[in-house]
Amino acid sequence: MERLRALFAELGLGNVRSYIQSGNVFFSTDEPDRAALTARIEEHLERSLGYPVPVLLRTVDEVAELLAAEPFRGVEVTPDVRLVIAFLSEPLPTELAVPHRSAKGDFEVLGADPGAAYIVVHLQDGKWVTKEMFGRQYRGAVTSRFLHTTEKILAAARKA
Repeated sequence: MERLRALFAELGLGNVRSYIQSGNVFFSTDEPDRAALTARIEEHLERSLGYPVPVLLRTVDEVAELLAAEPFRGVEVTPDVRLVIAFLSEPLPTELAVPHRSAKGDFEVLGADPGAAYIVVHLQDGKWVTKEMFGRQYRGAVTSRFLHTTEKILAAARKA
C-alpha cells in the first residue's frame, strides 16, 4: 500500500493514507470536479502501473449517509449470510429490477441508489460464489465491501 499512497501523493493530493490491502485510499483535495479527479487518478495509476485501475471516489459524508440509512435493517445475519455494499461507478440500468433475487438464490439485491447497491449474499459451501451480480447489462465499475468492513473504513477515514 506504500506504493499506492505514493502514487496518490504524486498527484498533489493531501493527507494520503490507506486502509487494508484492498485499495481504500483517503486523501484531501480542493478539486470540486469528481469526474475530472477520478479521470486524473485513473490515468496516473494506469500510466504508473501499466494496467487500468477503476477508481470509485466517495466522500466521508457520503459513506456516513449510506451507513446511516441502514440499508440492511431487518436482515437476519447468520453464519451463511454476508451483507455487501457494491460501490458503483454509475447507476444500475433501469432494466435491472431492484429488489432482485438471483435464480440460484445465492444473492439478493435489496436496493440501490446511484452510487451503491445493497446485497445480501448467501454463501454456498462457505464461499461467496457470485461472480457477476449485475450481468452484462451493467457496464460500469464495481467494488464491493462487506458492511462491517465499510464501517471500519469510515471509522479509519474519520481519524484524520
